Amino acid sequence: MADSTEQIDFTWKGKDKQGKVVNGELAALSIAAGRAELRRQGIRVISLRKKPKSLFSKAKATISTKDIAIFARQLATMLESGVPLVQSFDIIGKGHENPSMAELLLSIKADIESGDTLAQALNKRPLYFDELFCNLVEAGEQSGVLESLLDKIATYKEKSESIKAKVKKALTYPIAVIVIAFIVTAILLIFVVPVFKDLFDSFGAELPGFTLWVMGMSDWMVANWYYVIGSVMAVVYTFGFFKKRSKKFNYFLDRLMLKIPIVGLILHKSAIARFARTLATMSAAGVPLVDALESVAGATGNIVYYNAVMQMRDDVSTGQSMQYSMLQTELFPHMVVQMLAIGEESGSIDKMLDKVADFYEEEVDNLVDNLSSLMEPFIMVILGTLVGGLVVAMYLPIFKLGAAVG
Repeated sequence: MADSTEQIDFTWKGKDKQGKVVNGELAALSIAAGRAELRRQGIRVISLRKKPKSLFSKAKATISTKDIAIFARQLATMLESGVPLVQSFDIIGKGHENPSMAELLLSIKADIESGDTLAQALNKRPLYFDELFCNLVEAGEQSGVLESLLDKIATYKEKSESIKAKVKKALTYPIAVIVIAFIVTAILLIFVVPVFKDLFDSFGAELPGFTLWVMGMSDWMVANWYYVIGSVMAVVYTFGFFKKRSKKFNYFLDRLMLKIPIVGLILHKSAIARFARTLATMSAAGVPLVDALESVAGATGNIVYYNAVMQMRDDVSTGQSMQYSMLQTELFPHMVVQMLAIGEESGSIDKMLDKVADFYEEEVDNLVDNLSSLMEPFIMVILGTLVGGLVVAMYLPIFKLGAAVG
């Protein structure tokens, strides 16, 4: 089941350390998390209920991965400028445009003020700060180079968000074309063609075969449009259901996507770019290779690559060289394997992998631009064939009538 990233507002009643009855409001991810937070504050909970929503209340803004990326950059900049950690959270939190993000940052600030380290405070919020983020912060705090590692985290997050946006653009464009073509065709068949049909019936003349075929399709759409819409909704719901709950379906889907011309190439290169960027960031932080590969696997964004990297982790943990393990997966190009091998020999894996990530990120950028250029004539052909075909079918009898009259 998909995790929710939204906190729930609760109203609570309890007794403080002096036995005095107190009450208030609290934002937490669940009732259990709310009770745990109140216990941490020294309050014995009497009741904890969801706050009823007003009919006129605005929907609470969600926290996006882009918000987290911007926060990482802001915090890195402030710490490098010498601003204390608690004050940095206060400044960023109070000045944030997203109320939910502001609330999150101020709650982290409160945890730090109560004695938690930054890593401990972030670990309490796994829906917003992943294992990679928390591990790097912890490494930075332990080694005394938090500012430097936060800068690396910020760069990593910015690059990751950039490549995600490019891949999303590559996938959204063809889907949008198909949806628009379907909607335009359906509107013409349901609303426009029947008008011409009534006109042609009044002529009483024999109609061309192409026109009769289009009119028959129109009759079927008018009679069964609700089945068509219902079927589309059922397919979308079923797809979403299995996408969230079935690992086998996700593996099949990710494997299929990798085989699609151009789009598959974009997904391959983006997965390699994420692999290289994540591993470079963790290597620079001094995270052991076996531990790093688990976080790297989750960052690739594709189950096929996830399974391959996890297999690499198992191989490396048993003493096998990473170079040989990468070759066995048959997913990574020879250049990537050789660059990693050179990095291992020279002791500069992070620098070599950064270069690999830069190269493949640029490749993804170029491929997305090329896809956009290729899609424009493709859109013209699809829409021109569908709409133009329907227009020609409706005007053929008119041209035939005009020729007969002439």
